[in-house]
Amino acid sequence: MKPFTFEDLPNILGTLVMRVENIERLVKEIKNGRNSEDFDPELLTILQASKLINLSVATIYSKVCRNEIPVNKQGKKLYFIKSELLDWIKSGRIKTIREIQRDVNQRCIK
Repeated sequence: MKPFTFEDLPNILGTLVMRVENIERLVKEIKNGRNSEDFDPELLTILQASKLINLSVATIYSKVCRNEIPVNKQGKKLYFIKSELLDWIKSGRIKTIREIQRDVNQRCIK
């Protein structure tokens, strides 16, 4: 770090004021509960999608290549729609024995 001169003080002071204002704004957002962790975007990156569905990024890439997972591609970037991912997970639900028996009974009645 170089030593400051008297002529540098206005620039340094201006930079410090801007930084303090940014810190105050961030503190206010966190206090009001609008920090980045509370933000719930509908459009997810591959890292966000991997956290949401608890799969590694490599596994997601392989599922994308095999068209096993809903994805949107824009250029070289992959984007995932949160509701589509959650629907995809729900579609893999395995029925209970009771549900299977109920379905069989309903088919036999018809």
